Amino acid sequence: MSRTIFDSPWLRPVLRPLSRGVLRLLGWQLHGELSPQAERCVVIAAPHTSNWDFPFTLLAAFGLGMRIRWLGKAALFRPPFGWLMRWLGGIPVHRERANNLIAASVLALKESEGPLQLVVAPEGTRSRAAQWKAGFHHIARGAGLPIQLSYLDWGTHSCGLGPLVEPTEDVEGDIARIRAFYAPLRGRNADQFDAG
Repeated sequence: MSRTIFDSPWLRPVLRPLSRGVLRLLGWQLHGELSPQAERCVVIAAPHTSNWDFPFTLLAAFGLGMRIRWLGKAALFRPPFGWLMRWLGGIPVHRERANNLIAASVLALKESEGPLQLVVAPEGTRSRAAQWKAGFHHIARGAGLPIQLSYLDWGTHSCGLGPLVEPTEDVEGDIARIRAFYAPLRGRNADQFDAG
């Protein structure tokens, strides 16, 4: 995998306190710490209802000392800003060719070295989604990694990390338990988030 801002030894020590300070100035509280068991994991990013979720997710990741990679639609990686999206940890997804996305993600996670948290939005869209996509669960199980719950709650202006979940063979049961954690949270566009 290509190097990102999260791998920059001269930026990492600066980004953590700076991001925490920016979040405080914006009236947000950051909660949690990445546990050693989550050094390599799949991270759920929810609620995802606005483009504003992206900069706040980056600030939270920097503030928590994470080394994230995230999946985004290929259109985000076109010139002139494609290089920036990749440097910020982005991996382009061609939705018309996404039939092997899970297998490719599992392989990339298995082949990568060192700390890595792959961020996935289970809603798959900023629009209201009654069903969550199970791809994050299949990726985590296939790579033998835990699922780290993370959140942006626009109702309380708090963000951070929730529990760490070990995926089981009961995909529907796991997703139901995970969605229960997100049920009280509010997205920026509250009517577009359905964790129930």
